[in-house]
Amino acid sequence: MLRAGIVGLPNVGKSTLFNALTSSYQADCANYPFCTIEPNNGIVKVPDKRLDTLVSLVKPQSIVPSAFEFVDIAGLVRGASQGQGLGNQFLAHIREVDAIVHVVRCFEDENITHVDGVVDPVRDSETIELELAMADSGSITKRMDRLQKQKKQGDKKASLEYDILEKIMPFIENVSAVDLSVLNAEERATLPQMQLLYSKPMLYAANVKEEELSDPDKNPHVQALRKRAKEENRPVVVISAQIEAELSALELNDRKEYLEGLGVKDSGVNMLIRAAYDLLGLKTYFTAGEKEARAWPFPDGFTAPQCAGIIHTDFERGFIKAEVISYDDYVTAGSEKVAKEKGTLRLEGKDYLMRDGDVVHFRFNV
Repeated sequence: MLRAGIVGLPNVGKSTLFNALTSSYQADCANYPFCTIEPNNGIVKVPDKRLDTLVSLVKPQSIVPSAFEFVDIAGLVRGASQGQGLGNQFLAHIREVDAIVHVVRCFEDENITHVDGVVDPVRDSETIELELAMADSGSITKRMDRLQKQKKQGDKKASLEYDILEKIMPFIENVSAVDLSVLNAEERATLPQMQLLYSKPMLYAANVKEEELSDPDKNPHVQALRKRAKEENRPVVVISAQIEAELSALELNDRKEYLEGLGVKDSGVNMLIRAAYDLLGLKTYFTAGEKEARAWPFPDGFTAPQCAGIIHTDFERGFIKAEVISYDDYVTAGSEKVAKEKGTLRLEGKDYLMRDGDVVHFRFNV
C-alpha cells in the first residue's frame, strides 16, 4: 500500500490534520515542538461518488472504498539535515513514504508558538525543502562516487542510477522542484526506488482559520504560498485542521450542515485525500456485484493482468481476459446485463492498459 507522509515545521497542525484524516485521536497534539516523535500511521478511505452511484445500482451486501496510508511525521526544523531536532531520525521516516503532504501554517494566532517567531509560509516551505535537499545532496555525492566505479565495471543498474542522479542533482543543488521531463520513461520508473527525499511528489496543505475557509484567497499567506506552488508546479489544498478535527467527531449529515454554515461545499479533508491520491499516481477501477461493490486503487499505467493481481496473485498468474465496462457506460446502461445487451461490455486482453473508472470482471484459470 502506498503511503503519503505529512510533514512540516512544528506547531503547524500536522497531527491535528492527521487525526481528522484518519478520524482517530492517536496522534498527540500540543503547543510545543516535537510533540510527535514516532510516526503515526493511519489508513484513509478515498471519497468517490462513482462508487456511491454503483452501489445505488447494484445494491451489494458490502461496500469497500479505495484506501491508502497516511503517516504523521514529526516536525522538522532548520538544521534537520545536520541532525538538529532529531532531524536524521525524522528524515529517515520521510524517506520511507511515497509522497509528501507539506502542511504550511497560513494563520495568525499569538497563542500558538511559531518556531521562527513570525508566520511566513514561503520562508517555512523553503526551510523544509532546503533540509530535504541538503540531506539528499550529501548522500548523492557519496552515492555517485560509488556508482561511477560500478558503472566503469559494466554494471547497467549502476549506470542507470548514476545518470538519474546526474540529471536531478542541479535541481537539488538549486533547491528547485525536480522537473521529471529531464528523465526518460525507464529513469522515471526507477527514481522512486532510490528513496531520495527532495524528488518525492509533494503538495501543500495551507492551514487557515475557520473564518477564512469560505474565501481563503483573501488571506495574504495563502496568496504567497499559491504563488510559490505555481512556480514549482505543485498543488495547494486549503484546509482548516481544527475545523476538520471537529467535523470528524460529527455524524455525516451534521458535517454537511456544519460546512454549509461555513459557506463551504466540501470538506478540506476530502479534497486533501483526493489530491494525495492523485499525487501518488493512483487511479481507480471497480468491481460490482451482489456480494460486494469495491473500488480498487492501481498505479497509473498498470495492465489488466497487473490490476487483476491486486485482487489476488492467482488472478494475474492465470489471467485470460477482462470484461470491461467504462463507468459512464455502466451508469447509462444501469446494469452489467444491459451493458452486455447494448454491446458496451468489452473483452480486453493482457496488453490492455486499465483506465480510471473501469468496471471490471476478470476471467482467470489456475
